[in-house]
Amino acid sequence: MIKLGRFNDLQIARTVDFGVYMTDGEGVEILMPRKYVPESATEGDTLHCFVYQDSEARLIATTEHPYAQVGEFASLLVRSVNKVGAFADWGTSKELLIPHSEQPKEMEEGRRYIVYIHIDEVSGRIVGTARLDKYLDNVPARYEHNQEVDVLVWKPTPLGYKVIIDHMHTGLIYTNQIFQPVHVGEHCRAWVREVREDEKIDLSLQPLGYRNVIDSAESQVLRALHLHGGFLSLTDKSDPADVAEVLQMSKKNFKKAVGALYKQQRITLEENGIRLLDEGE
Repeated sequence: MIKLGRFNDLQIARTVDFGVYMTDGEGVEILMPRKYVPESATEGDTLHCFVYQDSEARLIATTEHPYAQVGEFASLLVRSVNKVGAFADWGTSKELLIPHSEQPKEMEEGRRYIVYIHIDEVSGRIVGTARLDKYLDNVPARYEHNQEVDVLVWKPTPLGYKVIIDHMHTGLIYTNQIFQPVHVGEHCRAWVREVREDEKIDLSLQPLGYRNVIDSAESQVLRALHLHGGFLSLTDKSDPADVAEVLQMSKKNFKKAVGALYKQQRITLEENGIRLLDEGE
């Protein structure tokens, strides 16, 4: 069964002048216009393709890769606005409609918005909505402590940043747990700190547990040393803000990482910073 607004593995059934017809093996055929057909493709080949609708609501297959599929959230750039709604670039040649009724605030051309992509129950068309809450936290949050998850940064709050987890749940990354630049609309990895009794989810941008944190911090320090010619003007007396700016970590983790690297004889400690030892020293 072909899934609208999702990727499908479809087989080339027949070739025509203007493209190829793809089939799901159950008798349904949809057109893939020639501009999307790989040059090496022949009848019988299976292609991983995205299925959407053209302006006349006919199903079309494409090898383009949208930024998100039906059932997912993404940060999208609004290209134009008219009386029907806003039209956003979602990675395909056909822009995504976000009706005015699905905009909590009127969208503006040239701005980005977090959008959920779904199929409109009335028209049957793929549309976007910026009314996100009703599509989140609808199933139990079954995450384990320190579980790695994908998050989309949604919006800042007085406590930190609200994020969307795995296209299903909301979570919070507290300001005092952020040691790297965070931007609304970016995807990143995070780790579950706690699922509270009220099912609110607290997250960290670093893996939890002493060894995981130190391994990660050691790698960051070594990477920064290589990028700065083998020397960093940071010490255990440096301002925490300076450490966070250079290394995107807390001063506490910096000191632990430096101690571990010193014991491994990979760095030396100098009065005004730390220096990377050459291999073999």
